[in-house]
Amino acid sequence: MSVLFALEIIGTVAFAVSGAIVGMRKKMDLLGVAMLGMTTATGGGLLRDLMLSITPPAVFQKPILAVTAIGVSFMVFFRPRDAAAEPKGTGQDKLLLLMDSIGLGLFTVLGVRTAQETVAGANAFLVTFIGVLTGVGGGLLRDLFAGNTPYIFVKHFYACASIIGAWFCILLWPLAGSFA
Repeated sequence: MSVLFALEIIGTVAFAVSGAIVGMRKKMDLLGVAMLGMTTATGGGLLRDLMLSITPPAVFQKPILAVTAIGVSFMVFFRPRDAAAEPKGTGQDKLLLLMDSIGLGLFTVLGVRTAQETVAGANAFLVTFIGVLTGVGGGLLRDLFAGNTPYIFVKHFYACASIIGAWFCILLWPLAGSFA
């Protein structure tokens, strides 16, 4: 297994937890929680691949990503109910923030890498845009499907962290070399 694939699986798990928690808060049934978890975990990559004309998108080339997201969402749905009844502002919020942060960081990096590998001579604007889209896209879709105002419009540093991360990747990857 390559390092990039391992990072993709970790990001998928993180964003699936995030999406499933939001689905649970919205009192969705098992299908709703699973679809919100999968959408959060795979949505940014799907949008990235559509923008870069990568067909079929990675989520269909590697269905293990969608299956992993659905499995993780099931585990969140079936966790002990006393943990699910936790009031907002407790450990559940911290877990949501942690999972969103992990997914955002990893998927921004993977988006930058995909743009650099896919588009010959890609400029920094394109690479940054694709990196950020990959990082925030799943959460954006999650929030829209859940009927919430998307994080990127209310948590000002959320998208900014993705932009800064993309810039660091662009600047440091030529120095560090490939780890794929």
